[in-house]
Amino acid sequence: MSVVDMVWPDQSNHHGTLFGGAALAALDRLAFIMGSKVLRGTVVTAAVSRLDFAAPAPAGHLIECTAEVVKRGRRSVTLKAALIAEALLTGERTHCLSGDFVMVSQQASGQTSPAAVRASAQAGASVLIEDTPDRPVVRVAEIVFPGHANHRGILHGGPAMAWLAKAGFVAATRHMRRTVVMASSERMDFVAPAHVGEVVEVLARVARVGNRSITVQADMWSESPLTGARRLCTSSSLVYVSVDH
Repeated sequence: MSVVDMVWPDQSNHHGTLFGGAALAALDRLAFIMGSKVLRGTVVTAAVSRLDFAAPAPAGHLIECTAEVVKRGRRSVTLKAALIAEALLTGERTHCLSGDFVMVSQQASGQTSPAAVRASAQAGASVLIEDTPDRPVVRVAEIVFPGHANHRGILHGGPAMAWLAKAGFVAATRHMRRTVVMASSERMDFVAPAHVGEVVEVLARVARVGNRSITVQADMWSESPLTGARRLCTSSSLVYVSVDH
């Protein structure tokens, strides 16, 4: 599994590169998401080992975090995670950080049965956006924390729109390898909520390409870590234009 993010100045140190704690947090977030998917329950980080900071990730670069299962037990899973920096205008990629994360299930008794989990996950497994070799899907994954939500524990529209825009920006810039800004977006209908504790995934793919503009289709899904049930929260077509001179 891989997800993308951007390195912003507020995540950077005085050298203008991604702060080590922020890099670790990005990998730990992916480890939580993937551990939840594998173990189907609430998980916590039990151990982190073999950390190797190989190179810095400069501000303004894309970071792609990847994780794969290297060992699985009844209540734990070990993931090999890595962080790669990418210069969006050139496509140059640099391996920055890797490590092993052990995630442990914190499921309580009376959890949903495996059969119910499988049925629920299959019921919500359809995805509107398909990955193709010429127009691959960009995935931004986030965990809905209380700071993202209102007093009812439901995700605010502001963070949701920011995550949609981030995924769209990466998809558009990766395709054009030029500096782009958002020019417009179609109406966004929030058809289902995302709740605190759920995983939100934004899937974005280039839909149309013009001379100086590019249209990206972006869908936002929420997923329950306990059951794997997925629901579409909102969709939009985002138009970006090149500002190269």
